[in-house]
Amino acid sequence: MTLHIGDIAPDFTTETQLGPISFHEWAGDSWVFLFSHPADFTPVCTTEMGRTAQLAGEFAQRNVKPLGLSTDTADEHLKWIEDVNDTQNTELKFPILADADLSVAKLYDMIHPQQSETAAVRSVFIIDPDKRIRLTMTYPMSVGRNFAEILRVIDALQAGDKYRIATPADWEVGKDVIIPPSIKDEEAAKLFPQGWKELRPYLRTTNLG
Repeated sequence: MTLHIGDIAPDFTTETQLGPISFHEWAGDSWVFLFSHPADFTPVCTTEMGRTAQLAGEFAQRNVKPLGLSTDTADEHLKWIEDVNDTQNTELKFPILADADLSVAKLYDMIHPQQSETAAVRSVFIIDPDKRIRLTMTYPMSVGRNFAEILRVIDALQAGDKYRIATPADWEVGKDVIIPPSIKDEEAAKLFPQGWKELRPYLRTTNLG
């Protein structure tokens, strides 16, 4: 199944090391950072699981629930988490989907046969409280994710929803944003009373303060 930005994220019920979850019900009114791994007890995955746990406060500030996936069992997850906590100096508390039958991995198109027939590639789905997919990223098995970028795109998506803006290349919180061309000057004056810089008629920037 190929999923696109704007699609409703498919619902599912499956086991985790914390017990069974029904995805949409578990997500509730939160954003979700769903990220997959090839297998438990693998080196890159161990660092990524640890980094997600270390950033628990950052995700919570953004109303984001992390949800891992690995194509192993819940019992294996529990043993692996001991290694994650020990080697990454953290305490992993978020659920990891037990997807030994690959049902969720296939539902979310995480199995790429040229990489492996049985292991999920490093997929990322950012899902909003309406259960819509807002961003996807796919990494090869050998490359760890950039968590600063994951937090950055969540900030950008949430700012866009709140202020009706777009964000330029390399944007970070506090930097100038873009007023979309679909917002004409008259409406922009009401939305952005602080004013803006017009570099071109189609490129207006402002600061949200």
